[in-house]
Amino acid sequence: MTPGFCRDCIVEAGPAGRCKACGSPRLLRHPEIAELSVAHIDCDAFYATIEKRDDPSLADKPLIIGGGTRGVVSTACYIARTYGVHSAMPMFKARQLCPDATIVKPNMAKYVEVAREVRTIMRDLTPLVEPLSIDEAFLDLSGTQRLHGRSAAKSLAQFAMEVERRIGITVSIGLSYNKFLAKIASELDKPRGFAVLGRAEAASFLAQKPISVIFGIGKVAQERLARDGFRTIADLQKYDETELMRQLGSEGQRLSRLSRGIDHRKVVPDRDAKSISAETTFNHDIGAMRPLEKILWDLSDRVSARLKAKALSGSTVTLKLKSTDFQIRTRARSLSDPTQLAKRIFDCGRDLLAREIDGTKFRLIGIGVSHLQPSDVADPDDLLDPKGRKAAASERTLDVLRAKFGRGSIIRGIGFDEDGER
Repeated sequence: MTPGFCRDCIVEAGPAGRCKACGSPRLLRHPEIAELSVAHIDCDAFYATIEKRDDPSLADKPLIIGGGTRGVVSTACYIARTYGVHSAMPMFKARQLCPDATIVKPNMAKYVEVAREVRTIMRDLTPLVEPLSIDEAFLDLSGTQRLHGRSAAKSLAQFAMEVERRIGITVSIGLSYNKFLAKIASELDKPRGFAVLGRAEAASFLAQKPISVIFGIGKVAQERLARDGFRTIADLQKYDETELMRQLGSEGQRLSRLSRGIDHRKVVPDRDAKSISAETTFNHDIGAMRPLEKILWDLSDRVSARLKAKALSGSTVTLKLKSTDFQIRTRARSLSDPTQLAKRIFDCGRDLLAREIDGTKFRLIGIGVSHLQPSDVADPDDLLDPKGRKAAASERTLDVLRAKFGRGSIIRGIGFDEDGER
């Protein structure tokens, strides 16, 4: 039986057409599913999905993000796309094709904020995140199986569920062994999709595709290659690399390799991090201290794990809150020494949070560490604080155990010291 799992509960797939545990039909099967680790993630109709999330009355209506008569469509929801509307189409034409569509002007500040939330969850999976645009990115999850206690494919399925639950939008995922095929795979099962392309099937799958599926082949290049007899990828596969280089020059080598599913490009993060943070959007607004600090502990733990994974520490802790009317509050405090410990991050964040509990209800909370430095300067021993030394030693022991048995194997309580006291 082809190996696989349920995308809705991550239980191993049995022989039936539905999940044996939850009854979902969304089973993902592939012979190489446990071996692949390069992914392309694309948010589904990003701007439109955010607007529908924030205004449920738009859920079943065609929606176009754009404006004016001379402008172009920024995003069309999937309902509007059934009318032929697509991104970059002139607005006047989109209105002709779908006269009943609701038109919403873009709110880029809101979309950027949501993109940051998605990117934060991505970086909880792996530091190797290469953004392509506001709503898509490549990820390389090689070597993360031990950290997360599951395969890259299962971690990605969990990621998709987390984005849907915490942020209220959906994503489509393509998983393969390189960036070229992962990008193609992410287009195969939209929206809310997950498609896999493995090594064994790559060449035969590509053969049937038009040459335009290769990145960098625009309309002019298509016409030029068509004149030379290359209309499909199968046409390229008929020749070896040397012959294609003879006919097409240096471009021939690239086309030869991609036509056979060979792509050696690495997933490269966009830039060195200036800060490391984690945040979450709530399903329901929260104004009370106790539930907020529980969430803050989990976020502090995530930030700590990422600092440790990157051998970094930081000396400034920043708390972020977003109220129900989308007003953002940021509060920061500098520490006496750089830290990478979850408890120190949390303790500082909790003090900052306590000052903001004034009856306001919040829809988002985040915690971050900046002014990053190497980990070898972090958390020096304080002879005047023996409890602090013991707490730090205890946390590092737990880190070793979690690295061995998986992140979910040990759950640390909210702000407890080594004696179990607050």
